[in-house]
Amino acid sequence: MKTRSIIILMGLFFAFSSVKAQSNWEAGMRFGDNIAIDLTIPLGLSPRLHTAIYLDRFGIGGYFDWMFSLSEGPSGLKFYPGVGPEFFFGNNFDFHIAGDFGAEYSFKFPLTVGIDWRPAFVVTNNFNFKSNNWGMFARFRFGKGVKFVKVD
Repeated sequence: MKTRSIIILMGLFFAFSSVKAQSNWEAGMRFGDNIAIDLTIPLGLSPRLHTAIYLDRFGIGGYFDWMFSLSEGPSGLKFYPGVGPEFFFGNNFDFHIAGDFGAEYSFKFPLTVGIDWRPAFVVTNNFNFKSNNWGMFARFRFGKGVKFVKVD
């Protein structure tokens, strides 16, 4: 399991290393109900692709997040709602349609920390609702990248 995770992380690193310098992607770890390798790739000033590779029960999640901040709040504080699919593999395959709601703070040095919640509708196995996926994360920010701009 550890070897597989390391190989996937290295593959993602090389795949995203060709992204243009202004794209400012982040990579780190998420701890909580599910442990995951957490990656974000901005698609512009506000939307981003947010991916997770779950390690405790091997799976992959991909979320499209819309970023916003408070007009009078700290410049590094951002909030986001998002949505996307999750796939879990192993003895049982599961497919989820999940939300991704969180708050994060980006420091002036290349570190972003935050909390999030990923509730999901489990489409396989009798269509259930799962609300227990809370987590805290820390991500390293690569490059100078796109600066988040507050919209008035």
